[in-house]
Amino acid sequence: MTDKKGSKANKQDNFSEWYSQICGETGAKLVDLRYDVQGFIVHRPWSMRVLRKIYSFFEEEVEKDNHEPMLFPTVIPEEHLLKEKEHAGFTPEVFWVEYAGDKKLEKRLALRPTGETQIYPLYSLWIRSYNDLPLKGYQSRITTFRNEMTTRPFLRGREFMFFETHDVFETHDEAVSQIKKDLIMMKNTIRDKLKIPFLFFQRPKWDVFKGADETFTSDSILPDGKRIQVSSTHDLGHNFAKAFNVQFVGKDGKRSYAFQTCFGPGIWRIFGTMIAIHGDDQGLMLPFCVAPVQVVIIPITFVKDPEASKKVLELSKKLESELKNLNYSVLVDLTNKTPGFKFNEWEMKGVPIRIEIGPRDLEQNQVTVSARTSKEKLAVKINELKNKLPELAEQNDKVLEETAIKYFKDNIKNAKTLDEVKSIIKDHRGFVRIPFCSVMLDGKKCAEKLKTETNGVDVCGFLFEKEEKLASSDTCAVCGKKATKIVYAAKSV
Repeated sequence: MTDKKGSKANKQDNFSEWYSQICGETGAKLVDLRYDVQGFIVHRPWSMRVLRKIYSFFEEEVEKDNHEPMLFPTVIPEEHLLKEKEHAGFTPEVFWVEYAGDKKLEKRLALRPTGETQIYPLYSLWIRSYNDLPLKGYQSRITTFRNEMTTRPFLRGREFMFFETHDVFETHDEAVSQIKKDLIMMKNTIRDKLKIPFLFFQRPKWDVFKGADETFTSDSILPDGKRIQVSSTHDLGHNFAKAFNVQFVGKDGKRSYAFQTCFGPGIWRIFGTMIAIHGDDQGLMLPFCVAPVQVVIIPITFVKDPEASKKVLELSKKLESELKNLNYSVLVDLTNKTPGFKFNEWEMKGVPIRIEIGPRDLEQNQVTVSARTSKEKLAVKINELKNKLPELAEQNDKVLEETAIKYFKDNIKNAKTLDEVKSIIKDHRGFVRIPFCSVMLDGKKCAEKLKTETNGVDVCGFLFEKEEKLASSDTCAVCGKKATKIVYAAKSV
């Protein structure tokens, strides 16, 4: 990876430049930014192959939870977008379609910023009685559009990859149960498969999704210390049900408004976070399950020894076929590049396992194997390779997981006062855990003061899974009043 001056960026010292390099032409070639509309990017094959796997993980999870796939149009009638009072706050971020050819439309259409206002008018037609509930639907492999002022590939953009569930229930208890299931799905995918650590927060009342009663988010930490939201689940209560008349006739014969939730794992941001947390100065480091190529075979051939080179190529292709039959994603690199160039290229792309085969390996009936997470090279007998690969795959993921967990824990600090927060934030990257007066609307003034006096530190929320105990002497780190919650604060992407 090289910067504009031709030098290589260091992840620790210059995360922003490192990230740009790794995504672009001098790195893993994940995107092309030369598309002539600012904030809209071209996804190149390597990133698309990873992103499709992330989509498939969530599709599998939600379908196990009895969600059914559906697909709605990209455009939303303006009156639908404005129907729910709070949700109408999206309008400054919306892209509008006003013409069809050279004729102005009678009613302008919004490019989907999120799915509630396009889906719920139809839910009001699909749902008639309690027998129609629960209704669980999801949209996958779609894009949404928001007029973001600043953009960066996979972290913030004007068109980005999207996944959303929209659920309808008879009771609020069922809605709360779904929120807990959404958390489990995040654990099963981004924590267990992708090795991304996160905290699951309930947001303070002044920072909930437009139109929601409560908002819950999965937040992680980037190497520059900023928190990044990688999923959100919203308890919508009756807000959208009342706006779009989503009602059902209950067992008692009475009509009632339904309870609703929606869940949005940020496909784009999950990928961007995975790049940021696992990558190193040599490039991407990918969990084995998501790597487009899990094993790359690099034949070492010599022009002066065509017979040996031929045997190397034959063995390389034979191993490729055998490993594919074992359901590995394998590629033999037959390009006319030097071995050193190939090593660097596949390291940059984050391929977990590399196999080198040269004439000397043939003589000893072995191959040379290395994992992306280790500098060590191993000589492995050919007949032992099939047994060795699962061990190396497990090692790859274990290193990623242990490194990420340590990094995450090291980036959570404690503070009791505003001065302590200010002191910590000068050098600390990540979350600061503080006692706080209130997560209801009356706490907003303290949150605003915290943000102003720390140059951008936000109250992210409090842990959903467990109630963190306060000491009897704990007071709000900002105003000094009696604390009611432990909250986590950080600068945001």
